[in-house]
Amino acid sequence: MRRAIPRAGAIGGWAVRLLAGLALAVVAACVLPPGKFGLALETTPEGEAPRADPYAALQRARLLADLGAERWHARQWRGRGVKVAVLDAGFRGYRDQLGKALPAQVAARSFRLDGDLEARDSQHGILCGEVIHALAPEAELLFVNWEPDCPEKFLEAVRWARREGARVLSCSLIMPGWSDGEGNGPVHAALAELLEEDAVCVACAGNTALRHWAGHFRPGRDGYHEWQPGQIDNRIEPWDDERVSVELCAPAGAGYEVVVQDAATEEEVGRARQGCQRERCCAEVRFVPRPLHRYQVRVRLAHGPAGPFHLVVLGGGLRYATVRGSISFPGDGPEVITVGAVDRDGRRLSYSSCGPNSPRPKPDLVAAVPFPSTWRGRPFTGTSAAAPQVAGLAALLWSRYPCWTAKELRRALTTWARDLGPPGHDDETGYGLVRLP
Repeated sequence: MRRAIPRAGAIGGWAVRLLAGLALAVVAACVLPPGKFGLALETTPEGEAPRADPYAALQRARLLADLGAERWHARQWRGRGVKVAVLDAGFRGYRDQLGKALPAQVAARSFRLDGDLEARDSQHGILCGEVIHALAPEAELLFVNWEPDCPEKFLEAVRWARREGARVLSCSLIMPGWSDGEGNGPVHAALAELLEEDAVCVACAGNTALRHWAGHFRPGRDGYHEWQPGQIDNRIEPWDDERVSVELCAPAGAGYEVVVQDAATEEEVGRARQGCQRERCCAEVRFVPRPLHRYQVRVRLAHGPAGPFHLVVLGGGLRYATVRGSISFPGDGPEVITVGAVDRDGRRLSYSSCGPNSPRPKPDLVAAVPFPSTWRGRPFTGTSAAAPQVAGLAALLWSRYPCWTAKELRRALTTWARDLGPPGHDDETGYGLVRLP
């Protein structure tokens, strides 16, 4: 093991050179208008939050017992000495929960351009922190956000968390355009270097299994890709009047063009060609849907040899979808512990994204959702609620075995998981349901 807590400026020269190159490649994402070269992120939708559920404490006690955390707490392994960073975008009003759903003190830092940790009207990050605090009540929490369209700011947030001593990083956001959909690219490489051998990043698999398509380009009428034989239009159903993002990623080599149209009139609402940055080639169309309108997406090969690609819709449904390979950044990276969602009976929830997406088998684990919240009536659900469960258990493990490397911790979690599918790893539930022995 290298260092338990990295010192400021302790990142290796390789990372400095890589990040310098990355900054040149992606700095435009921080300054160009959204939609031109922007990179979207997505959380689990929250909706209205009615008053607290009086049965939440009992439901949570049962869940902690199922996870094995209750027995570890009784033996005084409660996360002491371990710092966990929550990488998120929704911390509005977090001070109201200090000493309640959260620890009495939380270190906080913003890497948004406006420096505002509470800029977004969302409590998503607070809910993630609540899960971790419930499982590892003596662990220290760090809250950090970043400019949503800028990978370099994300890496700055990770770098700050590591300098502050975080060994566990929990991220329940997805940013599909930040990799090639297969776990490759400069952002993944830089993240792996920042984690080194003594820290883990736990990320959600994403909720995009039913609004993702992956496969090889198949030319049809007018050179457009056929999603199914004879079908060059893939219908998009916006959820509401919020912005929709259609994102295509592919390995370097081929260049694709994405066209989004109004389904009724075929009026074009957006068009984008891939902009390649080293291993990552992405195209993104963002638009604000009109009430009661449906849309459709077409993909055409603009240059280069045809090959595989991924397409994801954020903020809407997709008619022709493939569950296989639907995990997005950061969960598609081999350096990340990726967590999907199952119900109380161990069945994968239909929206929970599946592998394979990486040189390492994905997802790594699954966790049962929803997770009861003590400060709002509706429990926390989605793969967003699954990832912080694994992060909390990782904090318990490191509080008992502080000399373990990240590799040893990862091996323990996957070995102790309860296998849910065919023997061994599978692309839907990974190595199984997370739990402590």
